[in-house]
Amino acid sequence: MAHWGMFTAQSSDGEVTSVVPDRGDADPSPALGNIPGSVRHRSRVRRPAVRRGWLRDGPGASNDRGNDSFVELEWDEFIDLLAGELRRVVDTHGNEAIYGGSYGWASSGRFHHAQSQLHRFLNTIGGYTRSVNSYSLGATGVIMPRVVGTHWKLFARSTSWEVIAKHTELMVCFGGVPRKNTGTNHGGTSNHPTRDALDRFRARGGQLVSISPLRDDVDGAARWLAPVPGTDVALMLGLAYVLASEGLHDTDFLARYCTGYDRFEDYLLGRSDGVPKDPAWASVITGLPTDVIAALARQMAAHTTMVTVTWSLQRVRGGEQAPWMGITLAAMLGGIGTPGAGFGHGYGSMNEPGLAPVPYPLPTFWQGVNPVQTFVPVAAVSDMLLDPGGRFEYDGRSLTYPDIKLVHWAGGNPFHHHQDIGRLRRALARPETIVVHDPYWTPLARHADFVVPSTTSLERDDLSCTRNDPLMVAMQQAVPRYADARDDYDTLSMLAAKLGVAERFTEGRTAEQWLRHMYGQWQGFVRAAGHPVPDFDEFWRTGSYRMDTEDGLTLFEEFRADPVGQPLRTPSGRIEIFSSDIDGFGYDDCPGHPTWLEPTEWLGGARSADFPLHLIANQPKSRLHSQLDHGAVSQASKVQGREPIRLHPGDAESRGIAEGDVVRVFNDRGACLAGAVLDDAVSRGVAQLSTGAWYDPLDPADPQSMCVHGNPNVLTSDEHTSKLAQGCTGQHALVDIELWTGAVPPIRAYEQPTFVVGSAGWARSTGG
Repeated sequence: MAHWGMFTAQSSDGEVTSVVPDRGDADPSPALGNIPGSVRHRSRVRRPAVRRGWLRDGPGASNDRGNDSFVELEWDEFIDLLAGELRRVVDTHGNEAIYGGSYGWASSGRFHHAQSQLHRFLNTIGGYTRSVNSYSLGATGVIMPRVVGTHWKLFARSTSWEVIAKHTELMVCFGGVPRKNTGTNHGGTSNHPTRDALDRFRARGGQLVSISPLRDDVDGAARWLAPVPGTDVALMLGLAYVLASEGLHDTDFLARYCTGYDRFEDYLLGRSDGVPKDPAWASVITGLPTDVIAALARQMAAHTTMVTVTWSLQRVRGGEQAPWMGITLAAMLGGIGTPGAGFGHGYGSMNEPGLAPVPYPLPTFWQGVNPVQTFVPVAAVSDMLLDPGGRFEYDGRSLTYPDIKLVHWAGGNPFHHHQDIGRLRRALARPETIVVHDPYWTPLARHADFVVPSTTSLERDDLSCTRNDPLMVAMQQAVPRYADARDDYDTLSMLAAKLGVAERFTEGRTAEQWLRHMYGQWQGFVRAAGHPVPDFDEFWRTGSYRMDTEDGLTLFEEFRADPVGQPLRTPSGRIEIFSSDIDGFGYDDCPGHPTWLEPTEWLGGARSADFPLHLIANQPKSRLHSQLDHGAVSQASKVQGREPIRLHPGDAESRGIAEGDVVRVFNDRGACLAGAVLDDAVSRGVAQLSTGAWYDPLDPADPQSMCVHGNPNVLTSDEHTSKLAQGCTGQHALVDIELWTGAVPPIRAYEQPTFVVGSAGWARSTGG
């Protein structure tokens, strides 16, 4: 099982040669094609390695990170060094000085899950500074619990595709429903139902309106509206104005199930600020005709309408506003909690929304308790490293950045997730030591001091399941371990033994015993609830077990049926269109009700005079984030070895750019090379460059060097959504594009770093 689907692997000579998707998958993800050839790829980390400068000069010698050679060590010597460094940091600076980053998708397994393994280990040695929220959902992870009392239910218990296909008449999709993203689900997935559900929805007469700068953000028939990127909130306000001014809003629903609508309506109709948010006002901002906005609002009021907002819309400055305004618009229509109507957040962002949930907990590798209370929003890692002791606001609290001396990271690639790579590289130069566990020499591994060669999920046994998929899968080892790679559990067990906490970390169990233990605990719970479950050996022999699911869900149906007996977990127990708590924080970038806030990166702003193209840095079709970027499917999408950038033929012609040209994409933060793809499915004035190409600087010694491979995070801004959530804003950037006329640099992203033969003692005694 992988995050993008269930499969059977064929192997030969220690390598996976082919994969066959599960027969029950209606629409297998093409990303499975990246797996063959991945185990023995030239970018694998072969054995434990330590950066030469760290060995020579000790902790804090960070100037050459990303441009230094490495010394490969024997495991015992490596573990001794790393255990000593962890002990030094804890004894000298305390556990708060360790940042347990470990952000990323890693493996889909329940036991060999990089974050769980690392965080359990760090907790056994006294804890660590942690991150909260995610790059994908940094804004909604904070705003939605305050508005509707939950965040996870918006995905895990969303209105099912079955209900949408049967009952919805009109889907108005802000950000579309990009099926490319539904290939992926955390913990794996056994089926991809989006395409089939939308086909059945259309066959029944359902209409879909996709609001996006990219026409192909919906597969199949849809009405395409392309406002100026980043102006979705203004469009929603224009729609809401029509509903309110023409008496098309459901006043009974707003009175019974919501609080604060009157405060919002004062803003909407212009009573509070003198600016009515009518379609004419919205038209100026969005570029959509006034009559189109008004007609859509009336259509929404006349039909069973589902309002959906993709996750991408909240990854901009003021990103809290789009989902908040989306649920406000759905509340005005009055359909929340009824079959086929209401609100959805994330359809087309991942496979989970719309899938039936499992009604019981899943097997879990317990991480223990973290004694350190310090945390930072995950998108603030550069701020934290560059400004120790600095103050920041977060969700009504004033907090302080810790002074991080050691970063310990297992799984994940922040050069994919984080914005403004030049700033990130300067931030990563500050800690005294960086430890990275990874199977591959990713950009983060190249910036580490200690590199741990981890196994891939194909080289070990595990079990996989997720909260919205019926299959629990036995992930049985397909190939032997590559070179000197080890499971993270084995590595951390060795470190725990050196630090005197082996029993606390392992509880005396091998990896196989942990699998049996986790399964047995889960089995006992589920059997006690009256569900038959096979013993572990039978499960392992058959390869999977089909769990029960709750089918036919409608989001907030219990609340709709009984708002007094089943209130939301908000201060009022209702949908908070106006939040007194948020209003009380006094944030100028997140008022107490949904508000149009002009994004920093948008074509109506001051920056667009210098950078007239709006770059959409979305998720790729050919892989999950940056995982297996070297795989066959990902590589087939490249243009002259670079990440493809799509732009409208008219924008290309005016710049002398032809199909297949290498182009330079640039702004005042950085530049990258990409391969031009001309496509009229992209709006004029817009370019689309997916994230995930492994960062490959022309000059590795220069943090501001151009990326020759096409990583858009050299262009994106490292500002945050607001003081409320401090989420990432990496979806949009203003840029310009020009034809690259020089020699085309080679791609070195997947090559091994330079190694120096020796040992730790040799490096220190000889100066390396």
